[in-house]
Amino acid sequence: MAGLYHLVRLNDRWFRLDEPLDVAYQLGLPVDGRYVSGCLTDFYVYIEGGRPAWQWFHELLGMLPPANQIQKFAVNCTWFQETFGECPEGADEETVRRFARAYIMMLLGTQLFADKSSNRIHIRWLPFVARLEEMGGYSWGSAELAWLYRCMCRVANRHVVKLAGPLQLLQSWIFWQFPAFRPTGYDAFSWPLASRWSGYNHGISEKGPRVQMARLRIDLLQARDFIWMPYSTPDVLQVVHPEVLEPRHTMLWRCVTSLIYFAVVEWHQVDRVLPQFGGVQPPPHPTLNIDFLMSKDGRGGDCWFLSHLQYWHLHWETRADHVLRFDVVDDSGPSQEFLAWWHQHGKRFLSPEVYLGDPRGIPIPVEATQRGAG
Repeated sequence: MAGLYHLVRLNDRWFRLDEPLDVAYQLGLPVDGRYVSGCLTDFYVYIEGGRPAWQWFHELLGMLPPANQIQKFAVNCTWFQETFGECPEGADEETVRRFARAYIMMLLGTQLFADKSSNRIHIRWLPFVARLEEMGGYSWGSAELAWLYRCMCRVANRHVVKLAGPLQLLQSWIFWQFPAFRPTGYDAFSWPLASRWSGYNHGISEKGPRVQMARLRIDLLQARDFIWMPYSTPDVLQVVHPEVLEPRHTMLWRCVTSLIYFAVVEWHQVDRVLPQFGGVQPPPHPTLNIDFLMSKDGRGGDCWFLSHLQYWHLHWETRADHVLRFDVVDDSGPSQEFLAWWHQHGKRFLSPEVYLGDPRGIPIPVEATQRGAG
């Protein structure tokens, strides 16, 4: 069911593959702000002051790409790089703004919201770069997370063989929280934290053995092999940008609400991973079924998503009303009730039993009955 694919269990604890706080720390993106939504191409229809798509492109960037560099409503990244690779010295303000718009579109289209092509830039970003001064007012962190969740959901289909999305975020999260998976020689770091691995290039190996070995390593992980709060150490706090820790952003780390990226809507079900925030995990509420949203990807004609998906946009607008309140305790972890639920419904291992030394079930520990306040 949608919403479960990015939850992983480790030694009777669940953690989410990425959270808004991870996006904030890893990439330095704002979490609070307006949703990243609107329309994809029909700007003159839905946006006040909007223009026909390619006319607006010409006005904002000063030129149009050749026809052989355009595929429907996307432009080859090579044209952007060759045309806007370096701003000329002594350029006037309007030229600088055009180069800034092009750079932002390249950053958004090839890094933060990359698709499988990884070499085309969609013109959906024109309304955003038209108002450069307002770019910082959007919740880029929640939009990035929505896109990553959707990409991970799609690749869970056995017929899908390639994972799209912000994979540098996913990789950095793994390296920061699983020390055993980190490459050696990357001890120094700065801001944003994902830049720590900027020079890393994993080796090529056969797909089958690599996947099997990764699954086995995950199955054999112990509690000590996962860092639950990697951002709380003094050396990390020394490099963190202070805006990340503003209450308007940190509040949303514990918010149960919608995550929006144009036609993509995902659900931030942080109530299932309270131990990451110092709480005791009770049995989970039934998962919100949003399977019907999986087919909405913006294809089949443009629309104004704020109206088309109004219910979910209203969820985001009232996000401050859905912040979880719970006790923070010294011995955070799953409650006895949660462990009983998990042992009944969970899948303990990814690997076949033949790869495991002793795949017998582990009984609920006695200390779980005494965990947490009360």
